[in-house]
Formats: sequence, structure tokens, C-alpha cells
Amino acid sequence: MSGELWTTLQDAAVGSFGDYAFMRRALVACLALAIGCGPVGVFLVLRRMSLVGDAMSHAILPGAAIGFLLGGLSLPAMSLGGFVAGLLVALLAGLVARMTRLREDASFAAFYLISLALGVLIVTLHGSTVDLMHVLFGTILAVDDTALLLVAGISSLTVCVFALMYRPLVVECFDPGFLRAQGGGGGVIHLLFLALVVLNLVAGFQALGTLMAVGMMMLPAATARLWARQVPGLIAVAMVIAFLSGYGGLVLSFAWNLPSGPAIVLMAGVFYLISLLVGPVGGVLPRLLPRSHLEA
Repeated sequence: MSGELWTTLQDAAVGSFGDYAFMRRALVACLALAIGCGPVGVFLVLRRMSLVGDAMSHAILPGAAIGFLLGGLSLPAMSLGGFVAGLLVALLAGLVARMTRLREDASFAAFYLISLALGVLIVTLHGSTVDLMHVLFGTILAVDDTALLLVAGISSLTVCVFALMYRPLVVECFDPGFLRAQGGGGGVIHLLFLALVVLNLVAGFQALGTLMAVGMMMLPAATARLWARQVPGLIAVAMVIAFLSGYGGLVLSFAWNLPSGPAIVLMAGVFYLISLLVGPVGGVLPRLLPRSHLEA
């Protein structure tokens, strides 16, 4: 039995990518998502906005649903609709936080619930159960060349924008008051960062669906906190874990005919649970080991 299991995994881990073009496209899509979502997730964690990322992933649903209503399962229509809806929710949540006593996270939670219900309602009324499942959970194994170019383009844009605003973004994470005092344009940096979050969720939505896209962004970033202390290290570890999660999820999906999106996110969850135990920066077992009195 163990021999058959090993053979099945070996065939899926190596042969599937050599024999099937759709598996190679899915793997490249996972690599692009890892490069784009890795740094975005890290800064969401550093800024204590992890649940905001979850809210934003659902906020794109009504826009994608309206795109579906107008153009069917059209990549440009659903992507544009999702991006506009995500930005609109981000701006409305910020506006409500500034004009009322509600905090921004409470505003995001309210708009996310409204968006999720509205999006599901639109798709259900004007599509089938299959269409709803496609929107919610994605189909990374059906990624075509157009979707691959979109995901790769968003990933490349994300890297370029982060390179331009890396320093002020890091400063805003740890000392936003200093950035405002120096006239660093904290508001503009915040809006640009939210736009990157929405863009990468749109990219993840094409492959993993609205419910799973945030998993590729947040789980590797949370795991990286258990392996690295400095921001560059956090970003590098998050990217690697995101890609390995994508690769492992695709292998499991191919070997046992599992849904690819949930398999990828569950693989990221496995990395997170293992890191909780053995991660050198705050993991359970390292904290139980005796340390020198000079160690922090």
C-alpha cells in the first residue's frame, strides 16, 4: 500500500508537469501568485490588517459577479469588475471610518458581509451552481494563456511598485507618526498599498476563487513570521512557502482528484501548523528549549 502511494505521488510530482500543459500553466500561475502575494501578505500582517485582507477578498465578489452577468465567464470583465468593487469598498470603508465613530476594520467587516451576500445573490440568480462554484473556489487547472498573462502582469507590477515605495511602507508599518511628520505622504502610501491588495486578490481570484485567494496571501505571510525577523527575510520566506504550497496542492489535486484551490490552501495550512511547532522565531518547541541568558 505504501509503495502504491509513493508511486502515485511520484508520478503526480514529476510526470504530471511533464505530460500535461495545463499542469505547467497552473504551476507558473502559482509561482506568479507567490511572487505577488508574498510581500502583500507580509505587509498586511505587519500592519495588523490580516482580517482586512480577508474582507477585501470578499469585497471583489459583487464586481466579479456583475462582470459575469455582463460578459459570462469572461476574464477581462470579471477582473475589471472585481478590481473596481474592491477599490470602492476600500475607499468607502476609509470614508466611513473618518466621518463616523466606527473604526476602519469594523467598516471593512460590514462592507465585506454586504459584498459577499450581494455577489452570491447575483451569481445565483443569473447563473448555475457550477458558475457559483467557479467564482467562489476558482479553477487553477483551467488557467489559460490569457489568465496566466494577467496573473504574471499583476505580479510584475506589484514587485515594481513595492520597489518604489518599500522604504516609506516599512516606516509606516512601525512608526506612521514619523512618516506624517516628515511629510512622507502616508495617506497616498496607504491607498497604493490597498490597491496592490485588491490587484493581487483579483489575480488570486482567477485561480483560487474569492474564498480561497486570501489563503495564498495570508497563510504564507503568517508562517514567515515564525521563521524570520527582518522584513526582507519575511518576504522571501513567504514567497517560498506560497510557491511550495501551490506546488504541493497541485500534486495532491492531480494524484487524488481533489479540488485544486482548497488543496493549495490546505497545504499552506500544513506549513503553518508545522511552523507553529518548530519555527525558530516563536515556535512552540524552540520556546521550550533552554536558551542562553543573553538571548532575547
